[in-house]
Amino acid sequence: MGIIADERRRLLDPVDRVSEILFGLIMAVTIVGSMSIATAGRVEVRTVMLAALGCNLAWGLVDAVMYVVRTATERTRNRVLARRIADADADTAHHLIMQALPDHVVALTGPEEIEAMRRRLLASPDKVRAVLAPRDFLEAFAIFLMVVLATFPVVIPFLLTADVATAMRVSRAITLAMLFVAGYALGRHAGYSKPWHPALAMAVFGAVLIVAVMALGG
Repeated sequence: MGIIADERRRLLDPVDRVSEILFGLIMAVTIVGSMSIATAGRVEVRTVMLAALGCNLAWGLVDAVMYVVRTATERTRNRVLARRIADADADTAHHLIMQALPDHVVALTGPEEIEAMRRRLLASPDKVRAVLAPRDFLEAFAIFLMVVLATFPVVIPFLLTADVATAMRVSRAITLAMLFVAGYALGRHAGYSKPWHPALAMAVFGAVLIVAVMALGG
């Protein structure tokens, strides 16, 4: 039954993978974009690069820790819910199951399906498992890496040329290209017949963000 499944792999599906990369990318380009081209020297460039990397390191760590906390909390909640359903009478159990199901599933579920869920729960063995498994920590580390690695495409141009203006233009172009690819991946996953539509929307969002940063003094 979906409400008590402990081994769901929800976070690292395509949407979540792309989202983590986008978070890191947007933060990096925002910090890099805050640098003024007119006054940028090598010391300032280095400082901004370190700031972008440090920000994404901190965000990646927080995101990874929160994933572990969220996973442990949800699994504990699901186990408590499963015990409440198993100990309750049929009518109460049906109510608990209906509350736990998403609205779009409830709309398609009748009394027979709800009762079948309850019976499967009652018939399933009561296995005591650790709240967190090694895979959960591996996934948390993967989240950390995705957020941090998203920094590098934005800052690499500044490491390859001393011309800050050129590096800034290349960095922004890379950012827009990555946003377009990310939007395309999300569009395909969502089943859009024309995934380039969300891809273009994502790139436009990036362009608006870059313009906003420039207007604020970047």
